[in-house]
Amino acid sequence: MPRSPLSRRAFVLLGAAVAAAAGTRTSIAVAAPARTPVPVRIVDDRATPATRALYAYLKRQQGQGILFGHQHDLTYGFTFTTPDGRASDTRAAVGDYPAIFGWDTLVLDGDERPGVEGGTHAENIAALSRCIRQGDARGGINTLSAHLPNFVTGGNFYDTTGRVVRQILPGGAKHAAFNAFLDRVAKAVKGARRPDGTAIPVIFRPFHENNGGWFWWGAGHTTSGEFIEVFRYTVEYLRDTKGVHNLLYAYSPNASLGGDPAGYLRTYPGDRFVDILGYDSYDEAAGPTPWLDGLVRDLAMVVRLATERDKVPAFTEFGESGTEVRDPQWFTHLLGALKADPLARQVTYMATWANFGGTRRAYVPYPGHPLLPDFTAFHRDPHTLFAADLKGVFAARTTAVRNGPVMHLVTPTDRQRVTAARTTVRVRVTPARASRVTYSVNGGRARALRLDADGYHSAVWSIGPALRKKGSATLTVRARVDGETLTDSAVVLLGEAPRLPAGWIDDFEGYAGDDIALSEAYTHLNTHTLTLSPDHKSSGSYGLAYAYDFSGAEFTGIGRALAADWSAFTSLAMWLRGDGSENAGAVEIVADGIPFQYRFPLTDTTGQELTMPFGEFQPAPWDTAHPGAVLDAARLAKVTAFTLYLGRGGEATKGVVYVDAIRAVAQPRKMR
Repeated sequence: MPRSPLSRRAFVLLGAAVAAAAGTRTSIAVAAPARTPVPVRIVDDRATPATRALYAYLKRQQGQGILFGHQHDLTYGFTFTTPDGRASDTRAAVGDYPAIFGWDTLVLDGDERPGVEGGTHAENIAALSRCIRQGDARGGINTLSAHLPNFVTGGNFYDTTGRVVRQILPGGAKHAAFNAFLDRVAKAVKGARRPDGTAIPVIFRPFHENNGGWFWWGAGHTTSGEFIEVFRYTVEYLRDTKGVHNLLYAYSPNASLGGDPAGYLRTYPGDRFVDILGYDSYDEAAGPTPWLDGLVRDLAMVVRLATERDKVPAFTEFGESGTEVRDPQWFTHLLGALKADPLARQVTYMATWANFGGTRRAYVPYPGHPLLPDFTAFHRDPHTLFAADLKGVFAARTTAVRNGPVMHLVTPTDRQRVTAARTTVRVRVTPARASRVTYSVNGGRARALRLDADGYHSAVWSIGPALRKKGSATLTVRARVDGETLTDSAVVLLGEAPRLPAGWIDDFEGYAGDDIALSEAYTHLNTHTLTLSPDHKSSGSYGLAYAYDFSGAEFTGIGRALAADWSAFTSLAMWLRGDGSENAGAVEIVADGIPFQYRFPLTDTTGQELTMPFGEFQPAPWDTAHPGAVLDAARLAKVTAFTLYLGRGGEATKGVVYVDAIRAVAQPRKMR
C-alpha cells in the first residue's frame, strides 16, 4: 500500500536514495508559492486567478517530477460499472487518484458517459461540468480533449471527407455549426464551478494529433494555414466572444518527429495562442527500444522548445498499443527512459487513455492485471506524482502580463486554393483597435479593409483572369496599431487544381511549382524535406525530390489518405531515381484495413520505371494480426492510404531520392 502524504513528506528529508532503498515512495518537494505576485504570461491575460496559479504551478513543477494522468478515470473502468465520482481504476490499483483527470467533448454529444445518447444539450453540458467538478474534488487537474464531429457530413472525427476545416472557418458553409459546438464547450467549462462559485481551471486540447491523417483536422485533409487559423479562431471565440477565462490551451502533434523542431512547428498556431506544448505517442508494437529512443528524442525537443518560448511541456497522451503486455515492466522502462534524459525528464505531466472496460485494453492496470506490479512500482517512484502529491496547485499569487496587439490573416489562409473570381479577405486585430488596415496583392496598391459586424477587417478581393492564370498570388495585409505596423501574408493558389486520372496518386504537376503546397498534401513521419524537382522527373515540369535524414530516426515516411477502388488494376508503378546507397524504400498500401508493403532498393541512379505487382505485396511486418493476407481484387476495392517509406540499410544517413508518376496500372505501360 502507498504511504500517506504525511509519511512521504517525512521521507523527503532522508533523501531519494535512502527512500528508494527502503522501497518507499517519496514526493519531490516544490518550493512554496512566493508571496510576491508571480508574473504569468499566458494566452488569456484576463484568466481567473486560479487559472493563472495553475500555469505558475506547472512551470514551477517542471523538472521536479511528472504528474500522472488518466482519461475518464471516474467514468469508465474495469473495477466498477456505475460511476459515482469516487470509483477509479487508478485508485483501485495504487490507492490514489491520478494527478490529471482527462475528459472529452464527446460527452457533449452523448457519445461518452456521463453524457447520454439522445439527451438534451443542457443535460450533456451539465454532465461534462460535473466531470470537471469531480476531478477537482478528488484533488486533480482537469484536461479536456476534443473529438469533434464532422460538421460537413455528420459523421464522426474519423470521417475525413468534406475538407471540414475550410468549411468551419469564417465564411465557410458550416461556420455557424462550429460556433454552436463551441457554445456548448463554453457553457460546460464556465459551468464547472467550485462550491464557492469560482470557475475550475481546465487545460483545453483541441485538434490533437493533427500531423497524422486519421482525423478530419489532420494532415492531408487540411493545410497548415487552415489548421493554424481554426486553432486561433477557437481560442479567440472562446476567450473573446464567449468570455471563457478558465482555460489554458494545449497544442499536441503526434509521434514521430525524429526530434525535428521544424516538423513540430509546421502547424504551430503561435505563442499568443498556446500555453502548453504537448506531444502524443503510443508504443505501436515497434519494440520498446526503438519506441523509447524516438520518444525521448521528441520529448527532449518539445522541452527545449517550451523553454525557449516560456511554455509548459507535456506528454499529453501515451500508452501501450499493439499486443497487450508485451513487456511486464512497460511502465518502469518508460519512466526510466524519461528520467535518464536531462530534457525529457522535465515534461510536466504524462496522461494515458481511458479504461473503457469489457474486452478493451487497460491503459491503467487494475487488480489482477499482469502489469499491476510494474504500475505500482511506477507509482512509488519519486519522479511520478499522483493526486495526493499535489500541493499548492492553485495557491500562487500571480499577476497577468498584458498581451500586446496581434494581427493575423483569417481568410484566405496560406496555400489555400481559391477557385472563384471573388473571395473575402478577413483580418483579425486583437485586443487593440487598428487605425488603418489594408491588403495588397503581389506588392501592388494597398486597398482598405473595413471593420465588419463580425469583428473582422474585411473586403472582397476580385481576382481577374490574368492573375488566376498565373496560378498563385501573394496576399499581404497590414494594420496600423498604436503607432506600430503589424504585417501578415499568405500565398494563395488560384484556379482549379488539375484532376488526376483514376488510379493516380501524384504526378507533382498540381502545386503551381510551390514546395510548401506540395508538403501540405502529405502526412509526414520523422525527418525529411520535400521539394519539386524540375531536373529529375519522368515527364512534365516536375518530379519529387525526397531528401531523407536518418540522424534522428532509422526511417522516414510520407503518406496521404485515399478512398479508391483499385480492383481493376494489377500493379503500382512509379518512376524512381535512387541515390546509390544501401538504404531501401517501401511502399505501403492500406487496403480493407490491412497494411501491405512492397520493398525496393535505392541503388539505381539512372531513373527507371518501377512496377510493383500487387500480388507481391506482403502484410506489413508489424501487423501480426493478418499473417498470410493477400492483396487481391476484393481488398483493392477498399484502398484507404498510401505511404512511401525510406529506411536505413547502410552507412548513409542523408540522401535524396527522386520520384514521379505514382499510379496504379492494369499492366506495365509507357509513361503518358
